Amino acid sequence: MERPSAVVVGVGAEQGLGAALCRKFAAEGYHVVVAGRTATKIRRVASLIVEEGGSAEAIVTDATSETKVVSLFQNAFVATSGRAVPDLIVFNAGNNKRIDFRDVSAELFEDFWRVGCFAGFLVGREAVRHLVPLGRGTVIFTGASGSLRGNAGFAQFAAAKAGLRMVSQSMAREFGPQGIHVAHVIIDGGINGERLKNAQPQRFERTGPDGLLDIHAIADTYWHLHRQERTAWTQELDLRPYGEPY
Repeated sequence: MERPSAVVVGVGAEQGLGAALCRKFAAEGYHVVVAGRTATKIRRVASLIVEEGGSAEAIVTDATSETKVVSLFQNAFVATSGRAVPDLIVFNAGNNKRIDFRDVSAELFEDFWRVGCFAGFLVGREAVRHLVPLGRGTVIFTGASGSLRGNAGFAQFAAAKAGLRMVSQSMAREFGPQGIHVAHVIIDGGINGERLKNAQPQRFERTGPDGLLDIHAIADTYWHLHRQERTAWTQELDLRPYGEPY
């Protein structure tokens, strides 16, 4: 039997959401294309999956480059012996940092938009270009609190994430009737992963693991979205730890 396959764009740290998604999909029997900007990180994630008995390959990708995203999907959608073309695509790239609005340069604002929104457009476009002829598949975008509200110091981030949300909604309305399930997941809270632990160790210690979103629990939700019956698809959902205020 052919092994189903998935593409996860925006994989970084071993203890991060992108890596958790890759490992979850692999545990469910999928071959996983692990895509990210840093070769050492994505190769480590792919190696862990193989060590655990799964199937994965690492492809270095800059999701803000149209040429590289097109190449990624052309490679991923070449059927090989024992592996089917992907039917699950996840866009998980993003950058986040609190910056005084007065200090946000035009270049910085554009960089946040390119990573958080434009890259999602590129991945989403290539995903449906390949999935629509098949008449099936799932495309999931990772959102954030900024998808819904712009907090002080995060204008550059919220603008990008709000734009990504609109991309996902438009895609869902256009391609849902063609058999493509497009979903947007709002991560409304801190993620219990390597990035937050390194960037904000005090918050990490103060909040504790019970006050942060567990990466494996998030990955379980993504998998649930992919497995939903088409008569009851979710377009958007939000996730937060039980102690996180709305």
